[in-house]
Amino acid sequence: MRKFFIAATFAALVALPVSANAASSGERTVTGAAIGGVAGAVVAGPVGAVVGGTAGAVIGGPRVSDRHRHCWRDSRGYRHCRWR
Repeated sequence: MRKFFIAATFAALVALPVSANAASSGERTVTGAAIGGVAGAVVAGPVGAVVGGTAGAVIGGPRVSDRHRHCWRDSRGYRHCRWR
């Protein structure tokens, strides 16, 4: 039974980045899964790592990229913003 949980954990960790890249918020998915997996592993071992990683991927984690919002006002005074 223990080998099954180890294999399931490994399969989930291998498949997660592939599915995370397909999502529009892939960065938050990967960071959430990593944080949840580590927290679950500390609390409940391998089973907790799988459950925590899954929950973290669904809930999402913090945005860690260096993107910032660039805002300006046009000639009519309307504010426009874009992420760069």
